[in-house]
Amino acid sequence: MIWRFGLFDSTFAPLATTHWALLVALVFPLLLGVLGALFPPKRAFPVALASLPVLASGVMLLSAFDQSGLLSWQWEIAGLILSLRLNGLSVLLLLTTQCIGVAAALYTPGYLRLSETGPLARWLWPLMGVVLSALSLIWLATDLLTLYIALELMGLAAVGMLMLSGKAPALLAGMRYLLLALVGSLTYLLGVALILGQWGRLDLQGLAEVIEPGPVAWFAAALIGAGLALKAALFPLHAWLTPVHENAWTPVSALHAGLVIKASLFMLLQLWSILLPDTFYAPRIIAWLGLLAIVWGGLLAWRTDSLKTLVASSTVAQLGYLMVAFPLLLGPDIAPLPRALAWEGFWLQLMGHAFAKAAMFMAAGNLILATGEHTLKGLAGTSRRLPLSLLVFGIASITLMGLPPSSGFTAKWMLLEAMIITQQWWAVAALLTGTLLTAAYVFRMFRYSFDETAPRHRYQPLAPGMDLIAMLLALTAFALGLLAHFPLELMHGGSP
Repeated sequence: MIWRFGLFDSTFAPLATTHWALLVALVFPLLLGVLGALFPPKRAFPVALASLPVLASGVMLLSAFDQSGLLSWQWEIAGLILSLRLNGLSVLLLLTTQCIGVAAALYTPGYLRLSETGPLARWLWPLMGVVLSALSLIWLATDLLTLYIALELMGLAAVGMLMLSGKAPALLAGMRYLLLALVGSLTYLLGVALILGQWGRLDLQGLAEVIEPGPVAWFAAALIGAGLALKAALFPLHAWLTPVHENAWTPVSALHAGLVIKASLFMLLQLWSILLPDTFYAPRIIAWLGLLAIVWGGLLAWRTDSLKTLVASSTVAQLGYLMVAFPLLLGPDIAPLPRALAWEGFWLQLMGHAFAKAAMFMAAGNLILATGEHTLKGLAGTSRRLPLSLLVFGIASITLMGLPPSSGFTAKWMLLEAMIITQQWWAVAALLTGTLLTAAYVFRMFRYSFDETAPRHRYQPLAPGMDLIAMLLALTAFALGLLAHFPLELMHGGSP
């Protein structure tokens, strides 16, 4: 095995501490899963203890990048080149993954103590560890083989987590998700096979140098795009998403909606920037589908009577905001200023949504767990006994609606500014429409919750810390808007 350092214009000499931090970031979530499986699954202390090195590794990698700039690693194994890269964007996504992953892990013991989970609960920990390690690898990988391996590990572990309840609806939804995920993987592999057959390499840096626009690149981009869009639940390939979350455990939904579907979107944007540089039609098709996603997802959330369906359907709409930005990121004849605004707004929106959506799923899970009710009407009057859970839901909703000074507001403001500069008025209308629809279904939920004439519920007390963990995630999404200059400065120049 050959170790090389200094690719992608990196000037930083390798340090042992940086290598150890990278190893911990990629491998230690698996150890967290092992510890969770060895100890009783409802004990929080082993999980908290194992989470400390994971968070420490992210801080160390952030410090290394802040001091020395771009870092990269490369191995040559049996003629294949495997490479990793740490830039500003990957640092931010890695830290986001670690924070949400640790929060979900700390939330899980309390949830398991109050839920009827059965003997399969012990398997949640190793599966969660695989998901977090695979996500970390996706943010760092810069070759198609490593990306595929990480994507498959993440997808299979996510399917396993979603089916752990063992109930018939969960198994049916999970099997449907598994079959569609396999279809997406095969479609992605066909695109990779075309690339390998035509240009004979899998590393993204080399492909960026040799790929030329033409039918092969377009067809490969279409196959890869279809496969990743199916895995990311992009409209209109989103039908599997709501049934899966309807039957999943709360920490699983928080991880999946907050992080898992974002990985496929990250890969799609990264690969299309190489295969379809400055193309006109493909980004606009995604953007028009994003417009439909905003309207359709918002209407589904507004019309449903199920709290989990409301939160899951809002994910479809929120992904639409990111899809609408594709012409600004990949389209031709976009000036540097609007492209930079769209780039920073896109990733700030993605990170803010990740924290807010994880918090919203936890708040919704707390409401359902405490009352035993799954419908909005059944949750009427919960403001009397569960004000903190409703407060978490409200703070997360502020980010999703894009109200100031949340990260959703800052991100949408940057996207709107880029759209106005480039005179994409239909995209401006889409973002404003989505904000109104988000407000409509959020306030509909609160209208029931604050109904003082509703009969009183018999409440099950929540475990200590369940609301606090969700609150920390919601406040992080909120604070990203106030402190947006820190992540924006870090990701400056971090475009794939």
